Amino acid sequence: MSNLLIDVVVFLASALVTVPVAVRLGFGAVLGYLVAGVMIGPWALRLVTDVDAILHFSELGIVLMMFVIGLEMRMDALWAMRRTIFGYGAMQMTVCAAALSAIFLLLGLSWRIALTGGLALSLSSTAMVMSELQARKLMDTPTGRAGFGILLFQDMAAIPLIALLPLLGPTVPIPTAEPGWLVALKALLMLGAVALAGRYLLHAVLRLIRSTGVPEIFTAFALLWIIGISLLMESVHLSMSLGAFVAGVLLADSDYRHEVEVDMAPFKGLLLGLFFIAVGMSMDFSVLTREPVRVAVLVVALVGIKAIAQWMLASRFEVPPPHRAYFAILLSQGGEFAFVVMAASLAARVIDQRQASLVTLVVALSMVSTPLLLLAQRRLFGSHARARTT
Repeated sequence: MSNLLIDVVVFLASALVTVPVAVRLGFGAVLGYLVAGVMIGPWALRLVTDVDAILHFSELGIVLMMFVIGLEMRMDALWAMRRTIFGYGAMQMTVCAAALSAIFLLLGLSWRIALTGGLALSLSSTAMVMSELQARKLMDTPTGRAGFGILLFQDMAAIPLIALLPLLGPTVPIPTAEPGWLVALKALLMLGAVALAGRYLLHAVLRLIRSTGVPEIFTAFALLWIIGISLLMESVHLSMSLGAFVAGVLLADSDYRHEVEVDMAPFKGLLLGLFFIAVGMSMDFSVLTREPVRVAVLVVALVGIKAIAQWMLASRFEVPPPHRAYFAILLSQGGEFAFVVMAASLAARVIDQRQASLVTLVVALSMVSTPLLLLAQRRLFGSHARARTT
């Protein structure tokens, strides 16, 4: 218990030091959290060393953020966005994955590694993009809707991505492993069961708990609902963030929606900050000192290729011209799901530990680049907020 409390003190103190400074300098809170993670992590002051445990726990921040977004998204609004989610999302992921895979092939990597890397790095950071859009109040604009649709599609792409990896490995797939169609069927059945529970049971349970008059129990049930649905989705190979979003959508029509949103807000902010601290801690700087040129080239290639692809697609996504540079930079980084894909690729022996560490560092550094590039974009072209359109 004492070690846990010490870690909590370290996290809070580091955030209190770095985040206000980063905000004051115009870099934004996200970069402040990332710097805090680097400073207290195993490659600097070594105040906290169990990076994996912190990273897994801090994913609750992304879960709660997606839940709050789901609270504001009714089923009819979600259905109206189906073209954005499946059209824009599939187009963005295909273009980025193809371009990145081609670059890896030109660098002399095998097609298995090139395809795995292209797919993993085509995904953008849900945590970073959504927190930026919410902070700038752009969620209800064409730019926000396009970004949200792309990220939601990426979360739904978890099943085919993870299912593909064993097929790319050098060994023959294990016969006892579940076939892809069965994995997909289980996911659809789980989605159906959760939707039925939310439609016919959730509101009655909420009324019953609210009638007790104990606010803490109401908050406890809300957390149980969010985390429980997220874990159920993860058990069928869907992402936890997608599960949390579904949990929020099922509560969007509830009379208790605003109360739940207020209760979850403090947890969401703190855990999301902890996630960015954990990303900073996860950077393996031994890779940077060993292969500085390769790391730099890969980071520039990743961010540059994705930014160019987003810029070219922005007009197809109905992003207004004043927002296209902002949109291109916003989705130019690698995402947290790349960490999951790298772990699965390592288990399937598609890549080795050295390559996994390299890709993980490149993704983390690309996340660091986003707030810096957004700051440069605002300084050079002016605030995108003045060009907001609905």
